[in-house]
Amino acid sequence: MPNLPDVVLWSIPAFVLLTVIEVISYRIHPDDDADGYEAKDAATSVGMGLGSLVFDFVWKIPIVAIYWAVYELTPLRIPVLWWTVPLMLFAQDFFYYWSHRGHHVIRILWACHVVHHSSKKFNLTTALRQPWTSLTVWPFYVPLVAVGVHPAALAFCSSANLVYQFWIHTERIDKMPRWFEFVFNTPSHHRVHHASQGGYLDRNFGGILIIWDRLFGSWVPEVERPVYGLTKNINTFNPFKVATHEYLAIGRDLKAARGWRERAGRVFGGPGWAPAAAVEQTEESVTA
Repeated sequence: MPNLPDVVLWSIPAFVLLTVIEVISYRIHPDDDADGYEAKDAATSVGMGLGSLVFDFVWKIPIVAIYWAVYELTPLRIPVLWWTVPLMLFAQDFFYYWSHRGHHVIRILWACHVVHHSSKKFNLTTALRQPWTSLTVWPFYVPLVAVGVHPAALAFCSSANLVYQFWIHTERIDKMPRWFEFVFNTPSHHRVHHASQGGYLDRNFGGILIIWDRLFGSWVPEVERPVYGLTKNINTFNPFKVATHEYLAIGRDLKAARGWRERAGRVFGGPGWAPAAAVEQTEESVTA
């Protein structure tokens, strides 16, 4: 088994230090164009992050079992060397892009990821607002294990990707140098991703790199100031409601659904999916 460091564990002191610096920066130099911090919101984000550590440990048991089974079945092996690890990171980032994009366009996956977008603030604690039901992520990375990437190496790459994204959850940094903005995900790109207004919705899915968004047509630049949160905000600081609200909404929609086609759409359609008849009825009521 590759002897790789626990990137997230080693990064916790940096997370704490950078968050404290950002909080102090808002006290010393307030910004009317930035949302800054709200105590209850920040506490909810931290609570969601701590809870995700517990639940992720539970979910890892079946996920690791599946990855190990795939790894044992494949005859391929990619050694963990100084030059293969960057290639693994590059490949993991590619599959992260598609996982992230999938979690925005398929409602049952969005029910997991919506947690991360539920804050109306955008600061370093927002990066900690992680879901408790991340069991939906693992299928996207099976191809990496199937071509011989060791499960421990995949875990290292996924952790490195997660740690990188911590610093991009801030309004304190405007723009990075042009070459950096072109290749890498930055606070500017990620502010767009967390915005709730129309032209910014479902954009900039990259993890470490923004090149995938440029290649696959999902990139947009930051022009107008983002409005953070959801198109329909949940207005709660209860971690359990934050973690489960979309699953409960799916349950209500399934209970009211008329037929299996609508049930499938409510689960596997986009987050805003509705039957054609319901959409037409809504449009008629608006124009009446």
